[in-house]
Amino acid sequence: MLFNSLEFLVFFPVVTLVYFLMPTLRVRNILLLIASYYFYMQYKPEYGLLMLFSSLVNYFAALKMVKAKSKAGRQLWLTISALSTLGVLFFFKYFNFFNLNVARLLSFFNVSYQPLSFNILLPVGISFYTFQALSYSIDVYRGDLQVERDFFDFALYVSFFPQLVAGPIERSTNLLHQFKIYHEFDAKRVSSGLRMMVWGFFKKIVIADRLAVIVDTVYNNPNAYKGAHYIIATVAFAFQIYCDFSGYSDIAIGSARVMGVGLMKNFERPYFSKSITEFWRRWHISLSTWFRDYLYFPLGGSRRGYFRTLLNLFIVFVVSGLWHGASWTFVIWGALNGVAIVIEKILGIGKNAGKEIYVKQKALESSKKPFSLRFVSGIFGIIPMLLTFGFTCFAWVFFRARTVGEAFYIIKHFFEGIETFKLQELLSTRIILGLDHWEFYTAIGAVILLILIELLQSAVSPSRVLKRMPSPVRIAIYAFSLSLVIWFAWTETQTFIYFAF
Repeated sequence: MLFNSLEFLVFFPVVTLVYFLMPTLRVRNILLLIASYYFYMQYKPEYGLLMLFSSLVNYFAALKMVKAKSKAGRQLWLTISALSTLGVLFFFKYFNFFNLNVARLLSFFNVSYQPLSFNILLPVGISFYTFQALSYSIDVYRGDLQVERDFFDFALYVSFFPQLVAGPIERSTNLLHQFKIYHEFDAKRVSSGLRMMVWGFFKKIVIADRLAVIVDTVYNNPNAYKGAHYIIATVAFAFQIYCDFSGYSDIAIGSARVMGVGLMKNFERPYFSKSITEFWRRWHISLSTWFRDYLYFPLGGSRRGYFRTLLNLFIVFVVSGLWHGASWTFVIWGALNGVAIVIEKILGIGKNAGKEIYVKQKALESSKKPFSLRFVSGIFGIIPMLLTFGFTCFAWVFFRARTVGEAFYIIKHFFEGIETFKLQELLSTRIILGLDHWEFYTAIGAVILLILIELLQSAVSPSRVLKRMPSPVRIAIYAFSLSLVIWFAWTETQTFIYFAF
């Protein structure tokens, strides 16, 4: 079930209403569990069995861990949990990719091998709930979390529908205990959650879905276009994927907040980053911190010497690229970011970048630095910001291109014909890269509005400003904002990009 569908617009209010009418916590959690499986099985009923398998394996493995009398016994059950959970992910997502590349490698040595190939459809969201389930077993093994003995609560943790399909990738230490609390209806909390959902819908159905037309027009037929078109489409993709993915996260966080459940923040205005290091502290935060805690630190982190630290960083980003998809385009994309992070580490760039990101908005607003000084420092920060955005867009070419060959073709011709390109000629055509004039300018205007709002968020909390307003004014603003989203919504329902991962 898509967030941007009529089914969800019926499903969510009904589930929320019944949830708050339920008299006991136990009944509420069972309701959410049933609703979550129903939500997920709307894509394909069989998918529910895979999610149930991951839940059962990690639940029982964790119980066996705490009963084990030796470290070797605990390690055995953690290994069983990891192999079983990741084995399912490998089979559905990576088997064909791995098998094909083994065949290519053997053919290089003149060894004949006919690769097996399974025509299987990648289950939606499998990478997300797999990592979420596995992190629980690791947390129990490390002693960071008490084992969960209620299977229904654990199954709800794995399947909780707001963030099930595309994150945020939650931690058991943050989410599990929240299902032990009976959340009363709170009008302010519900209002805050609904505001975030509307903001997420604006990003998705007003911006991302329109920009998708431009991106698909160029990237699905790169030979028909040239330099300037690639630049426009690549910048469009940068905002498309951001609005698509962060829009999903906002809707997920907002819908969970309505029911009293707090999910972690997944994006923090990433395109305002002044280094790639900072970018990855602002982009897909739940995934980057997952790899930090469950891969980077176990590899040794920064504790095994300078060169090992650089290698660990590079490995994490290559694996992160592979996590996104079974294709060399994603591996190269991850490797590019890894190389950039390593170079910044060597040069000392971004050493302290992003540490202020997690400071509460209240602390930011109470800063004694005059606005004029903040404005001047912001002007000087534009250059590294633009350089970071430029590199990010360059890497996005590999992420979006259908093949490595097409990615290199686009990059090779990226600036071809720039000197003779006339923007006026492009804008004077009836259809501009797949969009008519009205839709094209609506997309541009919406992106500009997004940037302005995010600039405002860096200086003041919009929610705080709204709280200071009289109730009638707030209600009028909410109604106007919702009306704009509905009025400018893209009419064709499109799935979310990260559903493919």
